[in-house]
Amino acid sequence: MAVTISLLIVLLALLGTPLFVVILLAAMAGFYFTDIPLTVIAIEIYRLVGQPLLMALPLFTFAGYLLAESQVSSRLVRITKIFLSWMPGGLAVVALVTCAFFTAFTGASGVTIVAVGALLYPALMEAGYPQKYSLGLVTTSGSLGLLLAPSLPLILYGVLVQQMNLPESFTIQELFIAGVLPALLMILLLTAHSIWMNRGIELAQGSFSWQEAKAAINESKWEIPLPFFVLGGIYSGLFAISEAAAVTAVYVLVVEVVILKEVPLPELPRITREAMVMVGGILVILGVSLAFTNFLVDAEVPQKLFTWIRTYIEGKLTFLILLNLLLLLLGAILDIFSALVIMIPLIVPLALGYGIDPIHLGIIFLANMQIGYFTPPIGMNLFIASYRFDKSITELYQATIPFMLVLLVALLIITYVPEVSLILLDR
Repeated sequence: MAVTISLLIVLLALLGTPLFVVILLAAMAGFYFTDIPLTVIAIEIYRLVGQPLLMALPLFTFAGYLLAESQVSSRLVRITKIFLSWMPGGLAVVALVTCAFFTAFTGASGVTIVAVGALLYPALMEAGYPQKYSLGLVTTSGSLGLLLAPSLPLILYGVLVQQMNLPESFTIQELFIAGVLPALLMILLLTAHSIWMNRGIELAQGSFSWQEAKAAINESKWEIPLPFFVLGGIYSGLFAISEAAAVTAVYVLVVEVVILKEVPLPELPRITREAMVMVGGILVILGVSLAFTNFLVDAEVPQKLFTWIRTYIEGKLTFLILLNLLLLLLGAILDIFSALVIMIPLIVPLALGYGIDPIHLGIIFLANMQIGYFTPPIGMNLFIASYRFDKSITELYQATIPFMLVLLVALLIITYVPEVSLILLDR
């Protein structure tokens, strides 16, 4: 009976049944065959609802959707271009920094490619960058901000791990701080790659002008304070995450709808609905996955899995190599939220058994997912960029592979030098 139901659940998953249904069925089957009342599932969902931190998810998502609908992407490109384009490889740096911040606040790499990439791609071509390089740069940059606050995947990872009641705890603020240096490392390596790859090519280089700088600052005067008081408040501990999310949502709403009027008031219900549909999907998946996690813990699955893996893999370094390979594969075939809720209950206990800090593990996980977004053959950003720039998918493969190799070097450093993630923390 148990085998038949398990095969049926696998078949439903292969047929494209929604993820939350598959996880819920697996949890129900597990509890049923271990004689545990199914009411525990409702209890787990209720326990999740009571977490104050979860308020941050809908609020940050709502703010991100509003920003994506406004003209903030063009202003962000303009101001970074004025202040950074004079540097060697300056326009490439502009693309990297702009996309990283836009993705961090909107939480969606695909939106970044469509909104920001559409502005940067022709600008890179006009400045003299080769087409293949420009295409690879904007596709790669779309996911750079996943390690920066207030990235939704960072928050979700923190929520998932904190619900597991592990002996090694951390705060979301610590997780946000841990992502700063790894994100900077990736940007710096991609900048160095840009300078090296475009050596000998005559590139148009910007010049700094105080007059243009003042005009750009004045144009962006309402958005400039946002990262300072939100990120400053989070990193300093002045704001709790939920408070920072509330401030962000209200500020963006007032600025984009009331002051700048870039988001028409009649469009607000549609934007809110789209944002909350996404959040609702995440919360449903999260709720049933926590119930499934409860079953896994009761059945001692992580402990048994660790014992089995330990018979073949003794060293921490070998475990990390295999973990990176698995996560890169998952990043290419699953969206990041699905990958988080499916793998975290299994991976975190295993990693702790090998002595890996849960914060360091979170940065490794998201760094892999970031690369997985454009990993051939089915990375999601490859298809978004192919559609947006009207290029064949094979062209995207060729354009992004050099960038993927650079980021794999960064991933190895992040993985095997944990100080990159933990040096700013007292851990």
